[in-house]
Amino acid sequence: MNNTMSYNGYLARIEFDPIDRIFFGRIAGIRDIITFHGETVDELITEFELAVDDYLETCEKLGQTPNKPYSGKLMLRIPTEIHAAVATMAQINDKSINQWVTEILSKAIQGAGSHT
Repeated sequence: MNNTMSYNGYLARIEFDPIDRIFFGRIAGIRDIITFHGETVDELITEFELAVDDYLETCEKLGQTPNKPYSGKLMLRIPTEIHAAVATMAQINDKSINQWVTEILSKAIQGAGSHT
């Protein structure tokens, strides 16, 4: 079962509350806390889109820059031996570290997606 939704570049994780019998979600990957809920899938989708639109409009009214999901930059602190191994694997594969790690992470995400 896919438990995420996407709208206008924002992703949300979706869950179901069996006691209240509602779907609920929270926009992921931003500092602000934005939640929404619905009793049906159609209502959930509508509420998610309204939540994102409202967030963007509110930021504009307040003169604030909305949090973007991610910039594409990832800073990692890893042990030196792992860094060396990554650099070696990238070089063996005739790629930059960035290219090699991007491929490996993409494969890991695709593999993880097939198990959900």
